Parts: sequence; structure tokens; C-alpha cells
Amino acid sequence: MKGIPENIHRQIVSLQKNELTEYFVYMNIARHTKDVKNKEILTKIAGQEKAHYEFWTAFLKKPVKPGRGRIILFKILNFFLGYTFTLKIMERREERAQISYADIGKYVDGAERIAIDEDAHEHELLGMLDEERLNYVGSMVLGLNDALVELSGTLAGLTFALADTKLISLSGLITGIAASLSMAASQYLSEKAENNKNALKSSIYTGVAYVITVALLILPYLLIGNPYISLGVMLGVVVFIIFFFNYYISVAKDMPFRKRFVQMAIISLSVAAISFGIGILIKLILGVSV
Repeated sequence: MKGIPENIHRQIVSLQKNELTEYFVYMNIARHTKDVKNKEILTKIAGQEKAHYEFWTAFLKKPVKPGRGRIILFKILNFFLGYTFTLKIMERREERAQISYADIGKYVDGAERIAIDEDAHEHELLGMLDEERLNYVGSMVLGLNDALVELSGTLAGLTFALADTKLISLSGLITGIAASLSMAASQYLSEKAENNKNALKSSIYTGVAYVITVALLILPYLLIGNPYISLGVMLGVVVFIIFFFNYYISVAKDMPFRKRFVQMAIISLSVAAISFGIGILIKLILGVSV
């Protein structure tokens, strides 16, 4: 386009494509959202994205196709991790894009107004979203943290005490399932005592988080024959779960990541190390050989 530097033109085309892509992302999520208020918010943001796309298209006088790969990616993220996390990841990606509205504004009237819409209106609307699963983060943390600390320690102790992956996985599975039921029941009774009308749902989130963690920690012992290699892989899984969950919470709820991750990792790995040492002592003292 005459009079516009190539780098500015590339930025405008990128904005045009991003706005159209994000319009489809918001509309896809809105269609699968049951909550009426959230659906209205998502549809409103989608409308803003479409208006921005039409603005850039009118300026460039040439339409573009949306990023199909990104639309599919965000569909997958939304299905597994929810729309709050998905949309905030999308917005973070947008913020990292090398787009200078101030530079574009020198060539396109109205560009800086769109920047204001992006920064103010969309962030304000995103903050109004109320996703159910995020209201139960405390319950998920309870189940996840308890499973990580208790089962990683149990498996570490059993690794040296038994030195047999089948026995370790069987013992861990029995312990884990029993503990998950116990934890879910305790959470239900605790919430019920505080007259929480969602006590059952809270206990389900706790129990499900516990069971998923149990399954992931026992998996190495089911797939790998060497108990000590299984132990190393299991500890790696512990760190990964802690990293992933804390990253999810930090994005979805705008909470600090590093401190929470380090605290949970130190606690879980310390308990595993102590339990491993206890397993060694018990085996030496009792003289048990499996």
C-alpha cells in the first residue's frame, strides 16, 4: 500500500488476521457456554473483535482468512482447561505480539482508539467472566496437594521397602483410592458443617483431583519394570503436576506463580525423601526381603 512502510503494513495485516481469528474463538466458546451472563459477555467481546477486523479490512480493502490452526488449538484448550485459562492465554499472546499502535496511528486514523478498546474494554469484560470450576480451586488444591504429599511419600517408601513394581503399584493404588474417598468425604463434611450449599460439588472436585494425581503417580510403576527408575520418573511427574497446576492457576486467576510452585515442590519432594529414608530403615530394622 502506497505511503505505508512495509513493516507497518505487515503489522496491520497481522492485526486484521488476529481480530478475525479471535472473533471465531470467542464465538466458539460462547456457543458452548451454558451460563447466560458469560455467553453475553463472550458474544459482546466477539462483536468487538469483528468490528475491529472490519475496520482493518475496510482500510486494506482486502479480506483475510482466520488462523484455522489457532482456532483448533483454542478449542482444545477450552475443552480441557476451560475458557478463562484459554482466553487469558490468547490475550497474553496478543500482548507479546510486536504491534505498535502508536506507529500505525501515524498512517491510520482510529488505530489508537482500537488499542484503547483492546486494553480497556476487553480486559474489563474478561474480568467479569465467572467460570464455575475456578470457584473450586481451593478444593482442587486440597485434593492435589494431599495426593502429591501423601502418595509420593508412600511410593518412595515402598520403593525401597518392597523393590517390586507390581507390589508397589498395587499398594499405592489401594492406598490412593482409599485416601481419595476419605479426603472427598472429609471435604464434604467440612463444607456441610459450614452450611455450604455446594458441599457435594466441592467434595467431588477434591476427590477427582486426588484420583487423577494418584493415577499419574502410579503410572510409572505400571509401565517401567525397574522400581528405582520408576521412582525417578514418578518424582519428575510430581514436579510436572505442580508446575502445570500452578501455571494454570497463575494464568486463570492472575496469581503469582514462582513462589507457589517452589513451596509445593519443596514440600512434596522433601516428604518423598524422608519416606524413602524411612523405607530403608524399616527394611534394615525388620530385615524384610521381598
